[in-house]
Amino acid sequence: MATIDSFLSNVDHNEKVFYVHNTKIEGQLSMHSHDKHQLCYVEGGVAFLNTETASYFLPARHFLWIPAGIRHLVDSRTSIKKVHNIFFPTFLFPKDHKVKQQEGIYPVTNLLMEMIYYTESWQGEVSKSDSMRYEFLTALKNIVLEVSNVPLPIALPTTHNESLRVILKYIHHHINQPLSLTNVADEFSYSTRSLSRLFQNNMDTSFLQYVKLTRIIKGMEALLQTNLAVSDIAYKCGFNSLSAFSYTFQQVVKKSPLEFRKESL
Repeated sequence: MATIDSFLSNVDHNEKVFYVHNTKIEGQLSMHSHDKHQLCYVEGGVAFLNTETASYFLPARHFLWIPAGIRHLVDSRTSIKKVHNIFFPTFLFPKDHKVKQQEGIYPVTNLLMEMIYYTESWQGEVSKSDSMRYEFLTALKNIVLEVSNVPLPIALPTTHNESLRVILKYIHHHINQPLSLTNVADEFSYSTRSLSRLFQNNMDTSFLQYVKLTRIIKGMEALLQTNLAVSDIAYKCGFNSLSAFSYTFQQVVKKSPLEFRKESL
């Protein structure tokens, strides 16, 4: 198996060519970056994109976009069939387009999915000398530019603050329980004001917003990985009613839980 250094060397060997890699290798790499933009599509499972500042949930029928130079790690939480990776030369992208600077999660259209699958037997560099494949990937790049307008707003901020990391772990492990600022502050011997300030100063988000996003992400995972009724998922994720879950889900994901499950599966 190639080491991470040799893999990244292959990806960045020639800045003017595409690089295609269909494998499960992303799950075996540590935090890394490369000099090309990356599209990653996980077939048959769900995953997370972890950067140094946030964790992004990657549901089914969505691709993740990683700009050149962004340190990241793709972590699969389920068994997967294949990871499709396409690395793009940066010079092909408009200088002012946001995909050059910002990672994100975007829906996979039927056309884009078929094009990704078309490349599943390709491996390695694709240069202009292979005109058919090069032009195909250039067309795929243009579709990416067209569809990457509104990323899925499901990003949990992360932190290097060890005290806060323990609290975040507690939230994840107790997401099915009431998690008010007061009871979590009491659990860790903080005042509510101190705990609130700890979140704002280290992650630029509020305690309540973090809990809300964590509940929604857990709900998205359950919708895709289980056959549980939506009402059961709502209670499993800590909501006190189906209507509260549906309202919050619609607010964050811009579609209902049932619509999300149907479209993703």
